[in-house]
Amino acid sequence: MEAKQLHGQTRKDTAKGATKELRRAGKIPAVIYGHVQPTPVAVDAHEFRTAFKHVTENTIIRLELPEGSHEVLVKDYQRNELSGEILHIDFYEFKQGVALKTRVPIRLEGTPIGVRESGGVLEYQLHYVEVECLPKDLPETLGADVASLQVGQSLKIGDLALPEGVKSIQPADLVICNVSHKMAEEVVAAPVAEEAVAAEEGAEKAEGEEGEAKETKDAKESKE
Repeated sequence: MEAKQLHGQTRKDTAKGATKELRRAGKIPAVIYGHVQPTPVAVDAHEFRTAFKHVTENTIIRLELPEGSHEVLVKDYQRNELSGEILHIDFYEFKQGVALKTRVPIRLEGTPIGVRESGGVLEYQLHYVEVECLPKDLPETLGADVASLQVGQSLKIGDLALPEGVKSIQPADLVICNVSHKMAEEVVAAPVAEEAVAAEEGAEKAEGEEGEAKETKDAKESKE
């Protein structure tokens, strides 16, 4: 995979006030972890948003600093839930020639025959595959053709055609997606709805009986 380039700068002041000042200046505070001591850095927010519209764990980044370049992956980040602004990034620096472990997105191709002809529903169980490989062999995505899946069938980790040098570190029988019959949901939902109605009617009946019993008791007491 070809590395994407990103420019940054080291930072010495990691206090909360300095971090806020960085964000106001259009920078994203970050830290480089890995085989070196943790290094606080900052990257340009606009450059990062432009180059990395979809932040994934398997995108190789050549982070250019004044002191030299670092090849890293994005291992974690914090985002403002309201504005979508990225507040902090954790970069992981890896060594060339040394196998690394990361996650690769799964790209499903085609529409299952069970959906097209039988009214089934394609259900996703996994969106990523955890793999181990050398940095040079790291794929951007892992594609899988699901067009032949019938209702009741599934695609598993072991069904994926992994590139040479790439191996999954998850069980081969782990389900990625499956095609289920839409009617199955309706059959299950119906008894649940009936039970809810029955329970509601039972509660109303119990309340009515309790009210009648109270009225009878009150009437009896008034006669006495």
